[in-house]
Amino acid sequence: MIRGASNKASLFLMINNNASFSSPFRKATAHADPTASTRRNKGIKRHGPSYNNTAKLSSNNWTFNKTLSNLIRKNILRFLDPERDISILKGTLKPGDIIHYVFDRHSTTNISENLYRLLPTVSPMKNQHHRRCAIVGNSGILLNSSCGPEIDSHDFVIRCNLAPVEDYYRDVGWRTNLVTMNPSVVQRAFQDLVNEEWRDRFLQRLQSLSGSVLWIPAFMAKGGEERVEWALRLILLHTVDVRTAFPSLRLLHAVRGYWLTNNVHIKRPTTGLLMYTMATRFCEEIHLYGFWPFPLDPHGKPVKYHYYDTLKYEYTSSSSPHTMPLEFRTLSTLHRQGALRLHTGTCDAERRPQTELQSK
Repeated sequence: MIRGASNKASLFLMINNNASFSSPFRKATAHADPTASTRRNKGIKRHGPSYNNTAKLSSNNWTFNKTLSNLIRKNILRFLDPERDISILKGTLKPGDIIHYVFDRHSTTNISENLYRLLPTVSPMKNQHHRRCAIVGNSGILLNSSCGPEIDSHDFVIRCNLAPVEDYYRDVGWRTNLVTMNPSVVQRAFQDLVNEEWRDRFLQRLQSLSGSVLWIPAFMAKGGEERVEWALRLILLHTVDVRTAFPSLRLLHAVRGYWLTNNVHIKRPTTGLLMYTMATRFCEEIHLYGFWPFPLDPHGKPVKYHYYDTLKYEYTSSSSPHTMPLEFRTLSTLHRQGALRLHTGTCDAERRPQTELQSK
């Protein structure tokens, strides 16, 4: 069951024709959630803000709204506790137990011995709190951004889907504290480990994580169980220095429930939105890099879907499980309100972030 908020827990800030909330956060109350919005305005464009409007996001006028950030955290905790839901823990399951997939409830898998051995005994994020966190998406908007040093300067860095960093560190940085790995990554990025070369590449990527949390959504959808098992065997065989985590069976539905309650009508949260939602629990000030669900940048230049490959994607396809432009519009609004900072332009490699948080 998802812990829901009462109807009083939403403060509906209207979205205007420019696809942004009509006013910034005004008063923080115990029952107000400033991420709430409404779809009553029929003039809303559903495919995200214009490039000209979005270009303003990279300005230096952003100020952190600590009051708003704390309020969002409080309301998210009405639905889930990311410290607990980030991973199933050893002791809650045993080898051989049957699990129903989150998105394929009619399909099941068994808890293997290897998976059980790698279940954490306590939450990998237990008692952690960080002042400044970076969540790094994989959009091609990062290419030639020079954001690597700025990203690495954060206290905690989250990356998505085991994206490569070695050849792109000037733009995306090196540092990784938590990285997600969908089972499909093994197939798409490492050719299903068909030979020794690809197994070595995969192993090298895992070894480069060096103490990071490796977050594997093993129970979301049928089809990836074999790839998960391959990864687990390599980790155990080579004693790879990672802390594995496997999200709880309720996590995605709880995250989706939070955003739906606030009238952000997502089909299924992307990894980036999921990481932001969870990071509110551990991070004071959250900065997002590489979030850009459009084929052109703010100046009209083509943008690769991923900074590291040639994958094509239809952002607004009705067949997609994600609604990326809608998510981006929501994050853009939170940026303008100071709840998070969304970086969509280039970074000054020589500039260091302020030593003190700005707050309202």
